[in-house]
Amino acid sequence: MAETMGSLIDKICIAELKIFHIQEQIDRTDLADELRQLSRDRLAVMTRQRDDLIAELNDLGASWARGAWRPKVYRQFKMYNDPRFQMKSRA
Repeated sequence: MAETMGSLIDKICIAELKIFHIQEQIDRTDLADELRQLSRDRLAVMTRQRDDLIAELNDLGASWARGAWRPKVYRQFKMYNDPRFQMKSRA
């Protein structure tokens, strides 16, 4: 699996925000009918995409629970805050 639980959760959150805002457009009383229909069509697509991401997250969690998958931990090594890696000035 190329996705991580964190990246899936991030994508789900973004999808939820998009769904929220497209629903706001649908609920507007001053929106033209053609734009309301376009928004409904987009909402259907966004909802399917969100549901797919949730299903993938659930599958990943189930794989982890049965021991078929283990998350990898990627450590960050930053040198810029470590004084041992600071270059001496050449003055």
